[in-house]
Amino acid sequence: MNDIFVFALTAALNPTLLGATTVMLLLPHPKRLLIGYLAGALMTSFTLGCVVVFAVDGSSGATSTAQNTLSPAMDLTLGGLLLVVAYYVRPARPVKEGGRLSERRRRRAEKKAEKGPPRWQRALSNGTARTTFVIGALLSLPGASYLIGLGHIADENASTIGTVGLILAFNAIMLILLEVPLIAFTVAPEWTPDAIDRFKAWFNRNSRMIGFRMAVLFGLLLIVKGTIELL
Repeated sequence: MNDIFVFALTAALNPTLLGATTVMLLLPHPKRLLIGYLAGALMTSFTLGCVVVFAVDGSSGATSTAQNTLSPAMDLTLGGLLLVVAYYVRPARPVKEGGRLSERRRRRAEKKAEKGPPRWQRALSNGTARTTFVIGALLSLPGASYLIGLGHIADENASTIGTVGLILAFNAIMLILLEVPLIAFTVAPEWTPDAIDRFKAWFNRNSRMIGFRMAVLFGLLLIVKGTIELL
């Protein structure tokens, strides 16, 4: 059961979802836009989650032996991938101005600025709640963490109602980046905008270190877990 919620937290660390939430918080009527995006994202992820889990559950009798080997192998694979990600997102060492590496980074930053934001961000900037519903539905296709978490839900062999409840709980955690500001806007509409601005400033200063540490932590935990299961 704990594995399910670990993968739900991993799935919540979604750069696209973070970017979409940030854009919507900067626009007029952010609460309305967040509700639209959440409804679209939940529709897609919950529907596909039910399809995947019940399909896996229906064939579990024929694949139970394979799953005992596949689960730790997937843990080891995902753990290794997270460590690779950690290597590439690790905080950069200070570079003297005028050096070749500094110059290449400056050119990449300039090209990125010229290219502008992705199309989905531009659509959000000009959109309504209906637009965010469609974007949320299209951008919420299941990723690796979600699929692995669904496999663990299928392994629980819970009742139909219990399985649906686990899928809903998984989605509630996975979409927490949308839910937290919605709750805050409802409970404290005057305090929330200033708090969000402070959080965004802090996150922008520390996002690389946060991503690095989270990737290392989850990567090592998954590798240890997969190794223990194989022994």
